[in-house]
Amino acid sequence: MSVTVRVPAKVNVQLAVGAPRPDGFHDLANVFLAVGLYDEVTVTPADALTVTCSGPDAAQVPLDTGNLAARAAIALAERHGIAPDVHIHIAKDIPVAGGMAGGSADAAAALVACDALWVTGATRDELLAICAELGSDVPFSLVGGAALGIGRGEQLTPIDVGGTFHWVFAVADGGLSTPAVYGEFDRLTAGTDVPAPEASPALLDALRTGSTGVLAKALSNGLQPAALSLRPSLADTLAAGTEAGALAALVSGSGPTTAFLAADAEAARKIADTLRASGTCRTARVAVSPAPGATIV
Repeated sequence: MSVTVRVPAKVNVQLAVGAPRPDGFHDLANVFLAVGLYDEVTVTPADALTVTCSGPDAAQVPLDTGNLAARAAIALAERHGIAPDVHIHIAKDIPVAGGMAGGSADAAAALVACDALWVTGATRDELLAICAELGSDVPFSLVGGAALGIGRGEQLTPIDVGGTFHWVFAVADGGLSTPAVYGEFDRLTAGTDVPAPEASPALLDALRTGSTGVLAKALSNGLQPAALSLRPSLADTLAAGTEAGALAALVSGSGPTTAFLAADAEAARKIADTLRASGTCRTARVAVSPAPGATIV
């Protein structure tokens, strides 16, 4: 018997970042939107916990207990007195280390898959608590759709979405370390008064009404200056997508993937074609949002 779970990538349509807290984290107002790029995670009973991976950039994915999917299986097993003896296979399609929560998505998928395989009877709240222990983005990967994350991003309030949004994601060569980007944020904002993060009412309204034009004007990412400081070439990618007709462009999360909001599906295809030909990114992917969270298939 095996269980396969499909789980989406995310884009942060708003990422407001506060000053560093005593625990080293930052308070956030993080508006997540799940997008239709998916990993699939399959768990199968085995003699010991093992991890394999296939797909783009699979060689960059750790295959030991440092993998978030493996850590998810261990965390659930420990809570229920079960040996975490499963083979976890990750079929990657979400960019690796790209600011789209691919590792977090795999953790949420492994958690849902192992829960089903072992018939633990865990409640939704228990699964979300384990997600929060694993990482700030993991709870949203479980939930999907759209949500406002506060605290360090793990305290979620679902947001209704009133329409479909079309995106293009430009995948860069290599990744960016999330801790390094936050460290650069701290360096760039040192000695300044960093305001407490708050969700944008205009952005939340744009999601609820499905207004692409209003959403385009409201997109923001407080980590973008830090990502551009560490990877200045991303500015060329942002410019190329904007010149190709994107309504708005921003770095996705901590980067280095860049996100472009398009007016419709045809515009998205044209932007993606232009970006692929621009020489400013490795490839470009088209996706729509919102998308469901971790789902057994």
